[in-house]
Amino acid sequence: MGVWFNKDDYVIDLKRVTVCFLIVYMAVLVGTDQDFYSLLGVSKTSSSREIRQAFKKLALKLHPDKNPNNANAHSDFLKINRAYEVLKDEDLRKKYDKYGEKGLSDNQGGGQYESWNYYRYDFGIYDDDPEIITLDRREFDAAVNSGELWFVNFYSPGCSHCHDLAPTWREFAKEVDGLLRIGAVNCGDDRMLCRMKGVNSYPSLFIFRSGMAAVKYHGDRSKESLVSFAMQHVRSTVTELWTGNFVNSIQTAFAAGIGWLITFCSKGGDCLTSQTRLRLSGMLDGLVNVGWMDCATQDNLCKSLDITTSTTAYFPPGATLNNKEKSSILFLNSLDAKEIYLEIMHNLPDFELLSANTLEDRLAHHRWLLFFHFGKNEDSNDPELKKLKTLLKNEHIQIGRFDCSSAPDVCSTLYIFQPCLAVFKGQGTKEYEIHHGKKILYDILAFAKESVNSHVTTLGPQNFPANDKEPWLVDFFAPWCPPCRALLPELRKASKHLYGQLKFGTLDCTVHEGLCNMDLMNPSVISLTPTTFNELVTQRKHDEVWMVDFYSPWCHPCQVLMPEWKRMARTLTGLINVGSIDCQQYHSFCAQENVRRYPEIRFFPQKSDKAYQYHSYNGWNRDAYSLRIWGLGFLPQASIDLTPQTFNEKVLQGKSHWVIDFYAPWCGPCQNFAPEFELLARMIKGKVKAGKVDCQAYAQICQKAGIRAYPTVKFYPYERAQRNTWGEQIDTRDAKEIATLIYEKLKNLQNHEKRNKDEL
Repeated sequence: MGVWFNKDDYVIDLKRVTVCFLIVYMAVLVGTDQDFYSLLGVSKTSSSREIRQAFKKLALKLHPDKNPNNANAHSDFLKINRAYEVLKDEDLRKKYDKYGEKGLSDNQGGGQYESWNYYRYDFGIYDDDPEIITLDRREFDAAVNSGELWFVNFYSPGCSHCHDLAPTWREFAKEVDGLLRIGAVNCGDDRMLCRMKGVNSYPSLFIFRSGMAAVKYHGDRSKESLVSFAMQHVRSTVTELWTGNFVNSIQTAFAAGIGWLITFCSKGGDCLTSQTRLRLSGMLDGLVNVGWMDCATQDNLCKSLDITTSTTAYFPPGATLNNKEKSSILFLNSLDAKEIYLEIMHNLPDFELLSANTLEDRLAHHRWLLFFHFGKNEDSNDPELKKLKTLLKNEHIQIGRFDCSSAPDVCSTLYIFQPCLAVFKGQGTKEYEIHHGKKILYDILAFAKESVNSHVTTLGPQNFPANDKEPWLVDFFAPWCPPCRALLPELRKASKHLYGQLKFGTLDCTVHEGLCNMDLMNPSVISLTPTTFNELVTQRKHDEVWMVDFYSPWCHPCQVLMPEWKRMARTLTGLINVGSIDCQQYHSFCAQENVRRYPEIRFFPQKSDKAYQYHSYNGWNRDAYSLRIWGLGFLPQASIDLTPQTFNEKVLQGKSHWVIDFYAPWCGPCQNFAPEFELLARMIKGKVKAGKVDCQAYAQICQKAGIRAYPTVKFYPYERAQRNTWGEQIDTRDAKEIATLIYEKLKNLQNHEKRNKDEL
């Protein structure tokens, strides 16, 4: 739950910030006879991939298609199908963990299933490939913004071309393993993510790296072409060493704390191939330099190093070069790039161990990412994490660890009671943020980069701003709550935009239950009474619209809807008023309003000739996104419908900036995108005009504009000279992202015009 605190302890509303509301209930134990985890044969800590793998194995064995003589086959399969449908969904899984099947009364899925062939050939097609990471909507942003290089395959299970590519994609992933991350997104399960990324066909292959625009692959789908394309984006440099550059190259690297991996090529023995060297250079980028030496031409230099046959060695910083018997040189027997990489990673030094005596001073002068452990450091078992030092170098973040068993009072003061990691922002222990995501490299990287550049503080009793004179936004959350974890990156973004206007903090309700139980008002949804409903909704102003949730506190679906309703309300601030009314407290009023079920969601549009009119929500999904799209669909159109004549006069020859949605009426993705485009039109009103072109009615315009898929969004900036019909294509389908891109383009345009004026 996000709230404001000011000097009067009043709660004020905050625009454009999504917040998470948390109600803490007592856990209900799940009966072992119907335990979903037992049905699938997995543990409660199993990952999404492990759950899919377990279900697929059972589905292939127990499917009715394969058991025609078993009268119970259908009912048995429904049980495991129901278990999978719940455990694959992070929100449903959390409800089940806390409330058992009683917590799923509003979701009775799992009654339908596919044929045996579907589970054999179409289901979880990359789950058995360790080199390929299947990303869901919650993981995607953290992955591609981590700083690592990602090549992602957006596919659909029913797409024949996707299945044709799958064997090649697996071989390609093995070929480049360690050089870059290979991902897969199932657009059947994550349609929203694929729409937001502008994926209109399958398979679609994109290269992602933080700080650069996504690059789509358009080549043929052979392994060789994929490798060639990927290697263009991999940073890989192999240096040939000889008498003239050897000493200087080694000493320069050692001074920067970087070692050398050198393969010496002689007549006897085997040295690493040029392909293996390039591969290792990419895998060890920033950690270890890679070089090779031709001992046939550098005979004296090789002899001085006591190299008499082809060999490969790792020289750590400070290694003695002229006497291999007494040096710390690591000679490697393998010719396999992956084996060499892992051996070197295990031999790289562990993160610096900070002591209780020096902790405060060290944290006061630098930004740190600290791993907290209790005795044995389990994180040292993952060599991939050693890449953090290099990948966070540009952020000026130092990496360290702290053993809480050596100084329990220090960790207790920070409210750290189990292994975790946290970012300290250069002000000692006063300002820090604990990581609540996965302990995998890309998730930690994304957290560290976001956190160190934002202004979100982990709160506790010692720094809780109850009496602070400055305004605060506090997020009350629990680490196990998926919507709460999804909010944290958004909270960090908001803290940067509103820096200096208010402060941001998070409070872990699993640790600070007392503070979380404070009676705090809700800033996003207006609690209505019969009187205020009549004044604000029934007698609303002509240009006002409302969405109202009629609920009862005892209704479990109402309880499930509550956090989604509040999150939706945050995204609609300034566009739609959002309210709720307690039908247990005001039963007679709700009966008078003909409310016969809970929750009952109604939209009250702008007033018309009809005295009293509303629309009831009959959709299956009651999540924030679905409700938001439904509500936006009732708002008056803010965009302008264009004809060939008005497109030419207003867009191509006019003096305004335009963003255009090229669509077809029969196109499903176009219909889904329409409310988002209307939201964009309102966001950029006054600065950029928004227009729509019906490509079914006006095919010639769309052909001239180079439209090949629907919907397509293009930007037409005003630049004095007549504009190009093609415009500038925008690939995202998210209103906020489009608005941000447009404002950046306008800013660049203004800077360009200013430079031209200065030159004149």
